Amino acid sequence: MKPCKQLIFALLTLAMSHGAMAENVPLDRVTVQINEGIVLESEIVNMLKTVKANAKAAGQSLPSDKALRTQVIERLIVTRLQLQMADRIGLHIGDLQLDQTIENIAKEQKLTPEMMREKVEAEGMSWSQYREQLREEITLGEIQRIQVQRRIQVSPQEINSLVKLIEEQGMQQVEYQIGHILIEVPSNPNSEQLEAASSRANAVLKRLQNDGDFKQTAIASSSGPKALEGGIWDYMNVNEMPTLFAELLVGAKTGDIIGPVRSGAGFHIIKVMDARGLQTKEIDEVRSRHILIKPSPILSEERAKAMLDKFADQLRSGEADFATLARQYSEDPGSAAKGGELGWADPTVYVPAFAQTLGALKINEISEPFRSSHGWHIVQLEERRKTDATDKFNTNRAHQLIFRRKFNEELQNWLDEMRAEAYIEVFDADFNRG
Repeated sequence: MKPCKQLIFALLTLAMSHGAMAENVPLDRVTVQINEGIVLESEIVNMLKTVKANAKAAGQSLPSDKALRTQVIERLIVTRLQLQMADRIGLHIGDLQLDQTIENIAKEQKLTPEMMREKVEAEGMSWSQYREQLREEITLGEIQRIQVQRRIQVSPQEINSLVKLIEEQGMQQVEYQIGHILIEVPSNPNSEQLEAASSRANAVLKRLQNDGDFKQTAIASSSGPKALEGGIWDYMNVNEMPTLFAELLVGAKTGDIIGPVRSGAGFHIIKVMDARGLQTKEIDEVRSRHILIKPSPILSEERAKAMLDKFADQLRSGEADFATLARQYSEDPGSAAKGGELGWADPTVYVPAFAQTLGALKINEISEPFRSSHGWHIVQLEERRKTDATDKFNTNRAHQLIFRRKFNEELQNWLDEMRAEAYIEVFDADFNRG
């Protein structure tokens, strides 16, 4: 028998002997051993109560108590394994970081931290219990990000394929009004005839690009079926229009001019006159710069924040230059050499604490020091703008969808690997999965 197991059973024996003397006092006991850690029966009972209460409130039915207990034990095992891993790599969420997270959550709910505390306690949970539960959730999120993210690769080919699918699915719902000009070529044209037609098509294209009137140009130059209507085809979706049009319209937006494109009939020029139901994405972008200080065993959370408090005061008073401080002190390798500049970006690409801080700033305002999962920051908002980011949005959406799918797959693989390598024993014959 392992020394650790001997100790556990000795403690159990001692607990039972005390129980014999005080039969009316309910006893706790070790139910699961996970490597060198344990899960107490009280933890299982408390989680079972929580799950049942939540299910009752949601009107949701539950499996048998035996099946539910098995699920709860498994959840506690997996959680404990992750916390053990976090402990091994020195990942600890300090009180200062926890306070900053609580402040961010309160802001999102439009509450003060004091109001949030009252709300938590009114729901029957002690504030200290809430803090420790949140600390555990942050730790689990961080250890998963650290361990799983590095296992994931998303290739450009995967992104491009999904972007194409997203665009095709979106196009099925769009109705386009098309302007069409056809520069005809004779059947079996010789090289001179082809060259002449090509020259005419390029001349027409140049006229349109120089803001020439499309309808007038079509009436004068087109040999297409809608020439007398100014080349305008009525609204139709991609399933109703000629195949050539549908192929050319992939990714096109209102006002785009496409061509000349050669077919058997001649050279085609297409203009998107209008589109009904076309999903475009206009986003607010920000240009900002920041200084990042990362706490470490040498630099405490308090000292890191104090450094940034000092920098912020110096910057506001004009005693220091932002770019100089960033180059000298910032620990963000991607921006420090550029004076802390992050360039133009959709703020949602940043971690929540960073995006939330940017959202509250005025142009040129410097934030108070704040904590994100990367460390302590101060950030200055330099500019805002709106931009059409439909293509970028679809690319980012495709990347996020693929990454999320792979993250969930790799997370499960990582958890399975940890469980397989761990020593796990459940001291309960009826529910033993170890």
